[in-house]
Amino acid sequence: MVEEAWRRQDEPACSIERSLQVLGERWTLLVLREVFAGRHRFSEIRASLGLAPNLLSDRLKTLVEAGVLETRGYQEPGSRPRESYHLTESGRELRLVLGALQQWGDRHRPRPGGPTVLRRTADGDKPVHVAFHDDEGNQVPATDVAFVWNPVAAGLGQ
Repeated sequence: MVEEAWRRQDEPACSIERSLQVLGERWTLLVLREVFAGRHRFSEIRASLGLAPNLLSDRLKTLVEAGVLETRGYQEPGSRPRESYHLTESGRELRLVLGALQQWGDRHRPRPGGPTVLRRTADGDKPVHVAFHDDEGNQVPATDVAFVWNPVAAGLGQ
């Protein structure tokens, strides 16, 4: 019965799987890292990542189609019109995802010299950490967080 409910849907029921349809390619999060760092032009992103143009084009197209990035036209004097890439609200929310990946990497895949980028408050240079919080704003240890099946969303109940 559970299998039947999953098959009736046009897209995966799992939010993680749906997210990975957009974000799951190796280069995608690195492209987003570059946009967060202020690199908005194709040439800037490509130069920073050393990524083949066809792969970068594909990643940018996917992110634009998914509403994570939006394009804005610009034109350098004497050059043809081009597009730059900017985060949408959906894209800006991925800062948390990148921060969580960075935090995990700092802890479990550390470099001998320490992290190359630190997470700090914008105004006070205080260290910040990615964490779970309840509706009242209290931090909840990750070990106390459960991912609970929702049969209603899966079409199995009311």
